[in-house]
Amino acid sequence: MAKKRKHTDAQAETAGAEKPDDSAPARPERTLFGFKDPAPDAVPASAASRAAVAPFRNREKVLITCSRRITYRYRHLMQDVLSMLPHAKKDSKVESKQSKGNALNEMLELRSCSSCLFFECRKQKDLYLWMVKSPGGPSVKFLVNAVHTMEELKLTGNHLKGSRPLLTFSTNFDEQPHWKLVKEIITHIFATPKDHRKAKPFHDHVFVFSIVDGHVWFRNYQISVPHNEIDKVDKGGMDKMTLIEVGPRFCLNPIKIFGGSFGGPTWYENPYYISPNQIRALEKRQKAGKYAKKVKAKVRRKMHEMENTLEPDEFAELWKGE
Repeated sequence: MAKKRKHTDAQAETAGAEKPDDSAPARPERTLFGFKDPAPDAVPASAASRAAVAPFRNREKVLITCSRRITYRYRHLMQDVLSMLPHAKKDSKVESKQSKGNALNEMLELRSCSSCLFFECRKQKDLYLWMVKSPGGPSVKFLVNAVHTMEELKLTGNHLKGSRPLLTFSTNFDEQPHWKLVKEIITHIFATPKDHRKAKPFHDHVFVFSIVDGHVWFRNYQISVPHNEIDKVDKGGMDKMTLIEVGPRFCLNPIKIFGGSFGGPTWYENPYYISPNQIRALEKRQKAGKYAKKVKAKVRRKMHEMENTLEPDEFAELWKGE
């Protein structure tokens, strides 16, 4: 039988020689909107240091819920917002008369969500929207006006469900500090995280937020490119792109900004805000004033007739005998 070869020398030589570093270079730091460019003097980290530092991943999750006794129209608006945010979760209704802040904070912790959109309906007439960052805050309370759902509008726009939206803001968001804070909270809630498991890896619609008369107006547009299957559109062909409104529409009137989650110290209070109860009370007073004017006019007419009596008509009983 042939003798076995000895591999001790060959193994010692291979063990003594250092293997070349075939590992991939370090990835740049990741943010909410993509990757940051690496520093020019950055040194490639070793495999051990890369394993120790976990890569950044945006794990933003939004909980969407509402209060009990919400009307069908506001519920449809909540469903439309839920369909536009693939990183959102829906939960059961919350009783608004109880301590909704504690219940919702516990719900956010159980569902592993960092943000919340809470639709609170009062008197089956008024809709309030809470935008909350949990657990440390801040939170913003809005009054929702001019609500138009997708079913009501019946617009021609139609974007793919689950695609990532582009967020655009008007320039007056950077004029005052409370608008900057509102812009930051809207960005955290409505921006779909990159590489989310339920999101599509492209953009085909735009969320537009604009400030007009102290109110935040929301619009949703589809990015449409008219072309045939044969004629491909270049990436730089922005002049051929058009925007088609999809819906829904609503207007947000800011009321207060709190430092905590569903409460805490008041950072900002809108001095021009008038509650819907005050508006309805003023309308009732105006209607009551009209009725009081009619009653006073009748009384004045009777007093005038009593003071100025007419003389008896001499021909009143002339034709009664016939």
